[in-house]
Amino acid sequence: MAAVEAALGAARAAGRPSLVGYVTGGIRADWTELLAAIIDAGADAVEIGLPFSDPMLDGPVIQRASEAALARGTTPDRILAELRAAGPWPVPLIAMSYANLAFRPGLPAYCAGLAAAGISGTIIPDLPAVEAGGYLAAAGQAGLDATLMVTPATPAAQRRVIAAQTRGFLYVMSVMATTGTTAGQQDASRWAVAAGARAAQSREDGGGRPVLIGFGIGTPARAAAAVRHADGVIVASALMRRVLDGADVAGVGQAVSELRAAVDGARA
Repeated sequence: MAAVEAALGAARAAGRPSLVGYVTGGIRADWTELLAAIIDAGADAVEIGLPFSDPMLDGPVIQRASEAALARGTTPDRILAELRAAGPWPVPLIAMSYANLAFRPGLPAYCAGLAAAGISGTIIPDLPAVEAGGYLAAAGQAGLDATLMVTPATPAAQRRVIAAQTRGFLYVMSVMATTGTTAGQQDASRWAVAAGARAAQSREDGGGRPVLIGFGIGTPARAAAAVRHADGVIVASALMRRVLDGADVAGVGQAVSELRAAVDGARA
């Protein structure tokens, strides 16, 4: 068990919902300070977005964040170097990337580089689970939790397979849409996806890995609603929208504090 699964599993055992934040690496010169503020405000883990020129799963906010980072000359190697320089970090970090960035250096080298920078987990959303065998092996060899995703369109049988393969947690993409959007889906429908994912995980020894909901979790109220149906939430676009709008480090930290209070209050 790597650090992501240990941290989120401990939160679930304590009856506390997990909150996973996000920052696009290199979005601003002070991006590691943004990361520190997200952690200090109560995030249990943080995704580090490795900017890519064609982020097919991301909506306009994360696309703009990636463009801003790339315009500054950001590269994966630079992000990892800055993480090493500013670390160590008190919560697990999870690299959120695309297959192109992982396969270009080779999966073993990619995963080893993440681990050397202090990253504990990895997500590659455009890599189908049925083709992820080499990736899962490379991540495991490097000591990383490789997290897989399920969507509203994932058949129940495939959901069970993914639930058995994922590490760290099971990522529930609650809508068939890009990040930062809701696509008009009713909450009852999105929570049903999480319920199905939890049922799949419950078949695993020890109750399975935590189930977290992402996509469209943009407000404290929505986050609070989500953790009534899952073990935690991932919030990305809502935070990067604030950064793109010019929020300072304290402002981003305040936004995470409000999310933390909301999800904790939902279980009170």
